[in-house]
Amino acid sequence: MFETEYLKGLVPEYDIRFVPAAGSTNADLLADESACPGTVLIAGTQSAGRGRMGRSFASPEGGLYMSVLYEPASACEALALTPRAAVAVCRAVEGLTGRETRIKWVNDVLLEGKKLCGILAEDRAGDRLRLALGIGINVSAVPEGLDTAAALYDNPPALAREELAAAVLRELNGGYELYEEYTRRCRMEGKSVRVSRGSESFEATVLGVDRDFQLIVERGGERLALGSGEVTLH
Repeated sequence: MFETEYLKGLVPEYDIRFVPAAGSTNADLLADESACPGTVLIAGTQSAGRGRMGRSFASPEGGLYMSVLYEPASACEALALTPRAAVAVCRAVEGLTGRETRIKWVNDVLLEGKKLCGILAEDRAGDRLRLALGIGINVSAVPEGLDTAAALYDNPPALAREELAAAVLRELNGGYELYEEYTRRCRMEGKSVRVSRGSESFEATVLGVDRDFQLIVERGGERLALGSGEVTLH
């Protein structure tokens, strides 16, 4: 049971909506013409959750699956939302549990080296840009058979999902310096990675993350700035 009214009391600045099941909270929120910026759609489960690069995102019961609607004023503001969400999840988890988290560029939050949270921003073009920022967190369960995933709790306390959702939503509006917070947690410098970008795949060494949240890598003496793609750590 999800206590929607309790969550609304914790973050009254948001328009909180809960459904027991959804296809994709991102898709459903973008399709809702009544939704305004600051609307949050939370689902108990998703049947068609999506990750980056068209992958499915398993959404078993016991997780927190929510999307927040934005109307960013610029492309720079839109591009910063995914890094901001990653930092918000890290700060929320650390504040609630004291457990240390890390960010794997660009949109995964790791707990003890395993994936705790995935983030996906999706937009819809029209008279104005509307963007749904989707956040999926393994609160007390992980997808079956996925040994690379971690859950936040073995035995979650009462109202764990509601408290976590409130903490993340507060941190999304936090006054911290985003770039410093992101790079402090995304410590990948010097690591060897495999980069997949479209049909291209290559080995590279990470040099860091720039102010536009691009991953800077070196491939055979060539310096590349990656704004998209999939990175696998060796």
